[in-house]
Amino acid sequence: MIASIGAVALEGLEGRPVNVEVHIGPGLPGLHLVGLPDASVRESHARVRSGITSSELPWPNRKLVVNLSPGDLAKEGPGFDLPIALCILAAQETVPAAALAGMVAVGEVGLDGAIRSVRGALSAALAARASRARGLLCPAANAAEAALVEGLAVHPVASLAELCRSLADDDGLTRYDGPPARPVVAPVFDDMTDVRGQYMGRRAIEVAAAGGHHLLLLGPPGAGKSMLARRLPGILPPLTEDQSLEVTRIHSVGGLLDDGTLHVHRPFRAPHHTISVAGLVGGGSRALRPGEVSLASHGVLFLDELGSFSHRALEALREPLDEGRIRITRQRRSCSFPARFLLVAAANPCPCGFRDDPVVICRCGEHERTSHDRRLSGPLLDRFDLMARVERPDPDLLLSEAPGEPSSVVAQRVAAARQEQAAVLSRLGRRTFGELAPGELRRVFRPSPEARAALAAAARSIPLSGRGIDKVRRVALTIACLEEAATVGEDHVCEALALRGGALSAENVGG
Repeated sequence: MIASIGAVALEGLEGRPVNVEVHIGPGLPGLHLVGLPDASVRESHARVRSGITSSELPWPNRKLVVNLSPGDLAKEGPGFDLPIALCILAAQETVPAAALAGMVAVGEVGLDGAIRSVRGALSAALAARASRARGLLCPAANAAEAALVEGLAVHPVASLAELCRSLADDDGLTRYDGPPARPVVAPVFDDMTDVRGQYMGRRAIEVAAAGGHHLLLLGPPGAGKSMLARRLPGILPPLTEDQSLEVTRIHSVGGLLDDGTLHVHRPFRAPHHTISVAGLVGGGSRALRPGEVSLASHGVLFLDELGSFSHRALEALREPLDEGRIRITRQRRSCSFPARFLLVAAANPCPCGFRDDPVVICRCGEHERTSHDRRLSGPLLDRFDLMARVERPDPDLLLSEAPGEPSSVVAQRVAAARQEQAAVLSRLGRRTFGELAPGELRRVFRPSPEARAALAAAARSIPLSGRGIDKVRRVALTIACLEEAATVGEDHVCEALALRGGALSAENVGG
């Protein structure tokens, strides 16, 4: 007696189709599971047997062979419980095998027979639709999430006993027709109106948001670096529908999605500097989970106290910053996660934080300063288009009752600049000037003669390498776009130079 049903194995963010087969035959009673299962899948034997017997359904006292095909694809997680249980019941004709034909099932079986939610339900639903499945059997708690996939019949399941009655009933399965997944509660982003003074910092945040430029804020403790960074998500444009689905998928696969919720807001992730490499870029000893760089996709990744992060963690950022994805390989397993985020980092100019401060005397020795500079230099720094120096604001400004410009006004300028960039860059397949490759940049950058002369003079005097010149050109394009200028002018180039080189010396910036 043989029965089969479709299932889904998660490989990174993608769902891979799996065929679950069960054969009941002669031999010593027991369950033999094959097909490259991990420990959590092998443990399904105990969960499935207890769930079936607790539901007052028969358990075959014969030899059971469960095959998860293809055999060379790793399977992990408790989501295979439900398809295994259904195949066992169908193989002994407790439920009609014909009712399972063309179906895909995911879900964890509790010891009492209840069907519990699993991570990655949205990816499983997309995989089921791609395989032209007749429908998806999933936990009731995941139904709203799975129903985000149009063109797929989603059947919520609360328990094994209830599912068996539905499969045996002539009326068949109940299709989910409840409300769509509700948006995640909107995060409360601090408003730019609370920022007093800090012209350079405010301008750097606005330019970074408008052009998708990675930003480094450098300044003494208490200058407002973290305050500025935490206001950046509030001026970014809303997520598009595709971006919202991708962010939701990432959080679902990471096991961080509340049941039936949809991410419609830009994520903001601010990991502590003690985070491990796996926590930052993803991985894990068993299941491969997305890290902070993926959870921040289409949003902001904020690294406070940049120099305190481990060297290995910072070096691991280079791939996602360059590629917009991160590939993780662990124990002969490999998967890829999206990692297209806006990086904002904050750092002190020296260990004590008061280097070149006009009021507080720096207590660091030359050796400490040199060591600190080395931690901030290198290939990672080369990924920042903007390097803004943030000074402590004047006390009179801090005590002023006059409100600053609110985030809503800044967000309007950012949105208009993004729309203009999308129109200009559509033929290149880019969305912002910050994404432009050198060859693409040369096709877009059209400066006035005065702007070209100013950039050439700065390149000789600072000096700037070819990569440094490209960064200034990207930022100048964004500034011109914010000001609705037809061409890049001298003022735009000068401001881009100030925002590029105002934080670190030429030696540390490295062009």
